[in-house]
Amino acid sequence: MIDPKKLEQIVRQVKKSLPNSIRDLGDDVEKKIRQILQHQCNRMHLVSREEFDLQTQVLLCTREKLNELERRLKALETAPNSNQSVRLVAPSCSTTSANKAPVKED
Repeated sequence: MIDPKKLEQIVRQVKKSLPNSIRDLGDDVEKKIRQILQHQCNRMHLVSREEFDLQTQVLLCTREKLNELERRLKALETAPNSNQSVRLVAPSCSTTSANKAPVKED
């Protein structure tokens, strides 16, 4: 949702840009502008900058996990068939080189 302070700022700017005859109608015009802006913002499904940044980080983390899983799957597919079992380390967003490769158990 859009920040109420930002919405108020937009309402004031729109009200200032109106002709004096309409601006003189006062609070009714301001309330109607605010109502229209809120309705349009809700219709567009706007999110706050904080929510956008949070979702961006979640997406990056998920993409990193997917890349790691794809890399590990490729390593398993290209590994020669043997009697040794392969234990996979679960991926995390902050993977290190120590837990990126599949670990073979004897």
